[in-house]
Amino acid sequence: MSPPMADHKPKSDISFAGTFASSAFAASFAELCTIPLDTAKVRLQLQKKSVAGDALTLPKYKGMLGTVATIAREEGLASLWKGIVPGLHRQCLFGGLRIGLYEPVKTLYVGDNFVGDVPLSKKVLAALTTGALGITIANPTDLVKVRLQAEGKLPPGVPRRYSGALNAYSTIVRQEGVGALWTGIGPNIARNAIINAAELASYDQVKQTILKIPGFTDNVFTHLLSGLGAGFFAVCIGSPVDVVKSRMMGDSSAYKSTLDCFVKTLKNDGPFAFYKGFIPNFGRLGSWNVIMFLTLEQAKKFVRSIESP
Repeated sequence: MSPPMADHKPKSDISFAGTFASSAFAASFAELCTIPLDTAKVRLQLQKKSVAGDALTLPKYKGMLGTVATIAREEGLASLWKGIVPGLHRQCLFGGLRIGLYEPVKTLYVGDNFVGDVPLSKKVLAALTTGALGITIANPTDLVKVRLQAEGKLPPGVPRRYSGALNAYSTIVRQEGVGALWTGIGPNIARNAIINAAELASYDQVKQTILKIPGFTDNVFTHLLSGLGAGFFAVCIGSPVDVVKSRMMGDSSAYKSTLDCFVKTLKNDGPFAFYKGFIPNFGRLGSWNVIMFLTLEQAKKFVRSIESP
């Protein structure tokens, strides 16, 4: 039976370059497969209560499947993949860094001579560190992805805000300044550090626990169960900061700060607003984690076969 990740050996058994490439590929593939659910999640999170006269108007988007169907019907099927280009930019940078650095940083925290099961606290600390570092570098790609996903069907004759990902980067810099590319960096660091910790640490821990159960081996079924666990923990813990991040990035002029966005969302939409899009978020993160970790394990296996003498 293969040893669980980081069990008795915190160091990675493949090079950093190999881990980075495997992580970037796995994250990008998962992004390509699941971005329609992410687009639905962003639309649900950005949807606010609107008042028409004395009565509240009915929300445009309802539920994951309803939102997907509405976007496809009104804007075309391709609109569900809005933001895929910056999404792939993001995953190559953020996915490669946060996962690629996880084992080295974990080794740094426990020490080179550590033997035994790495404590959960060290796994969480390592994942918080790599998540924060990775998204600090990749924030511009996240911003552009959200801006493109947020734009719905426009009235006839109204031009789109951005013609594409590269145009969005340049337009934001020209109109709002270079610093605007890091709009929402506060909630984004909080969200991605927390979600990264929930994903990587829980995947690490669940996999380690499963492999101690008689009859379980380091195979695809174990990776699938561990990936589902990682996605569930990530959504439960990270949904509130995810909503704040999406709202700040979708309409930065409406909020003065992260705290202002949090307070206004709570005041105007209530506490359940922080779990808007929970089902599509879990559908997205659950499936994303399963696809990503399954692909990652196979990619690392391939790299290991190349690097092994």
